[in-house]
Amino acid sequence: MPTADFDVLIIGAGLAGTALALRLADDGCRVGLMTKKSTAESASHWAQGGIASALGADDSPALHAQDTQTAGGGLCHADTVDMVTRRGPDSIRWLQERGVPFTRTAGGEDLHLTREGGHGHRRVAHVADATGEAVMDTVTAQARRHPGIRWLEGLLAIDLVTTAKLGVEPNRCIGVYALAANNRRVATLTARTVVLATGGASKVYLYTTNPDTSTGDGIAMAWRAGCRVANLEFVQFHPTYLYHPMAKSVLISEALRGEGGILVLPNGHRFMPDHDERAELAPRDVVARAIDSEMKRGGFDSVYLDISHRPADEIRQHFPNIAKRCEAFGIDITREPIPVVPAAHYTCGGIVTDLETRTDILGLYGVGECTCTGLHGANRLASNSLLECLVFAEAAHKRILADLQTLGDPELPAPAWDESRVTDPDELVVVSHNWDELRRFMWDYVGIVRTNKRLERARHRVELLQEEIADFYGNFRVTSDLIELRNLALVAELTIRSALARHESRGLHFNRDYPDSFADDDAADTVLTPRLYG
Repeated sequence: MPTADFDVLIIGAGLAGTALALRLADDGCRVGLMTKKSTAESASHWAQGGIASALGADDSPALHAQDTQTAGGGLCHADTVDMVTRRGPDSIRWLQERGVPFTRTAGGEDLHLTREGGHGHRRVAHVADATGEAVMDTVTAQARRHPGIRWLEGLLAIDLVTTAKLGVEPNRCIGVYALAANNRRVATLTARTVVLATGGASKVYLYTTNPDTSTGDGIAMAWRAGCRVANLEFVQFHPTYLYHPMAKSVLISEALRGEGGILVLPNGHRFMPDHDERAELAPRDVVARAIDSEMKRGGFDSVYLDISHRPADEIRQHFPNIAKRCEAFGIDITREPIPVVPAAHYTCGGIVTDLETRTDILGLYGVGECTCTGLHGANRLASNSLLECLVFAEAAHKRILADLQTLGDPELPAPAWDESRVTDPDELVVVSHNWDELRRFMWDYVGIVRTNKRLERARHRVELLQEEIADFYGNFRVTSDLIELRNLALVAELTIRSALARHESRGLHFNRDYPDSFADDDAADTVLTPRLYG
């Protein structure tokens, strides 16, 4: 019987993957933690606002759950919301015990809590305006020192190795094929259990707040392996992305509006009260659609986020990194408004998992943004994403420890990657052009506001694109760009299919041909099931 390389192979080293690796390694597991680029290029590291949790004296998990359900547009799973909001305070304490330097109140005794859109109370724990960076720097340093964790850097997952692909049932995941960046060789890694913690797929859109790593790898690999996906039509567009010709993926945190920032048109008119009674503190889907509407109606390139009416020292204290990044582009946020537009930010759907992170395949688990747990419903509440990573890392830890008692080493060897019938690619520029075409038509046709005609156009284009990609994939040696393009095109197809299947407007999915919503009692997840092998 072959011996697996790891007890647990975790693909993705953002907060969900790293927190899980630490928990498992502390319990003696042989953990492989795989990342295709540096940990600084994870969405977790880029997170600004903070982590939502009911920590205030006037707050409770029940109130947090209520706000989550409201933002989720009737599609949140009550059991998931209850679990996550109840375990939130313990997750914050786990990070504090690890040494994360959360911002405190003036007296230093309590955590400073801010408020963001959709929240009825101040409940967002943060580290100034760079929470993700501080959290990831802390847990990554500890994971790098842990003797039970083997870091696998510069490896891009291509596909999961499953027994069904090898003609053996029942289906079980036993490893992954991965492309090494340093020598372009494909490695075969085996494990008793595999965890997908690969993040979202916002790179499928032309404008995104996310790093280049958000290419939907885990969602695409899970689908090809036989896992269901759900709710991929719900793509969250962050309302406030810095609009500047030299800026790339510069997010202006939700917390800026929570601390009094207002949205205005070029003529200075504050427009959010015209769209929603909650004004700038409305959920992200409402704010993003309002901005999109005002820009189209007025023919504006952007709108403006203005916090200059607050004391300059207070602004610099709460938002030092945003102030610094804007200053690099000649914008003094203490004196002038910030030009902003919406941009793709978060994938609310993904791989279907249960409350213990199990997928449809034995030995395969999912945590973080690549999954659909039922927490976010039709729209994620601000600062619930890092919280989800932490709570489900804990759930995965418990489930995997239990499963390792019965899941032994794979009973058959994973075959080596076969390159005997391929050649070096001769037209890499085509891959680059296809990537650009995909992101542009997804932005134009599957964006903030959709129609059936736009979605059908997008479906036709993605089908043609996939034919070209399949030809490249089948005849040439793989490259990182080709692998990521293949994954993004598949996620684009699944997103379009999901959007066409929903004959209503709900949360982040707004279709002009179906402007009304069903009653919440009639709302249902959009679940897609792949064809099985055979």
